[in-house]
Amino acid sequence: MSPTSEGARASQPRRVLLTVHTGRRDIVELARSSAARLQDGGIVVRLLDDEATDLDIAGAEVVPADEKAALDTEIVMVFGGDGTFLRAAELARYTDAALMGVNLGRVGFLAETEPEAVEETLQAIERCEYSVEERLAIAVDVIDAEGTVVGGTWALNEVSIEKAERSRVLDVVISIDGRPLTSFGCDGVLCATPTGSTAYAFSAGGPVVWPDVEALLLVPTNAHALFARPLVTSPNSVLTVTVPADGNRARASADGRRMVDVPDGGRVDVRKATRPVRIARVHAATFGDRLVAKFGLPVRGFRDARHAGPGHELYTSRNVLTRGVITGGGDVVAGGEAAGAGSHEDA
Repeated sequence: MSPTSEGARASQPRRVLLTVHTGRRDIVELARSSAARLQDGGIVVRLLDDEATDLDIAGAEVVPADEKAALDTEIVMVFGGDGTFLRAAELARYTDAALMGVNLGRVGFLAETEPEAVEETLQAIERCEYSVEERLAIAVDVIDAEGTVVGGTWALNEVSIEKAERSRVLDVVISIDGRPLTSFGCDGVLCATPTGSTAYAFSAGGPVVWPDVEALLLVPTNAHALFARPLVTSPNSVLTVTVPADGNRARASADGRRMVDVPDGGRVDVRKATRPVRIARVHAATFGDRLVAKFGLPVRGFRDARHAGPGHELYTSRNVLTRGVITGGGDVVAGGEAAGAGSHEDA
């Protein structure tokens, strides 16, 4: 890049696009206060035209909610749950903007920031003190019986090839890299990314895959077969789900947001997309830390557990690596090399 172009880029104001679940007053208020903080720091705040009236943020840019909404923005900041995050991903998909989520939903696995940490997140944006992860996305082609591509989409989490009629079983043939592998009747088949492994695929019995692992997942749902286990393949593989012409009608649902009908006798090809999704991270917590926090996983070890009833384990912040000895009365005493165990009490 030439000095002239560097100077031109430096002269451009920084922009942050807000995408907000405007159906809740508390979320709207948090978005407004965050916008004011960003504007005070010299950052231009951009809003979507279908949210701007509800947000009512003075001095903000307003743009249509289309594929150009995130152009020239540095961050797409999401206030809401995973559904809002996936909607924002559609806007950031074909730009260099990174997604940064504030979780205001229930689990909110895609968003790393909780409401109480918004101040720290805004400060990190102002100071450019954040890292960007590139997450594998999948490209989806829907092909008819003659081999013609009749539709397509993409997904950050998963594409679900599912039956269109609830009362009937969906017959499918599974192929990997063009070679038939197995066939069975089922409710559907999920082709997921590592990011999506903790979403629909997880609920269907699929494995949890760390997001920096490059892989594709195939998870049958309610299959009538002995060999219908989840599969983890190379990121360069092509996953194919074929629907027989005399079977149930099928459709492909990408992230639960974009739907494409599958023709009779057609197939769905799923492969790694050429363009990843960029997600901004502020906090140092690992993916394992987020698993523990989001799902409330017990990390103390069963021998140390003292319960006040099902689901009420004592001292849930302690784990097998930092524990002292817990007596029958619930007191903690140091044990072994844990003379300094008290220093971990708030870990």
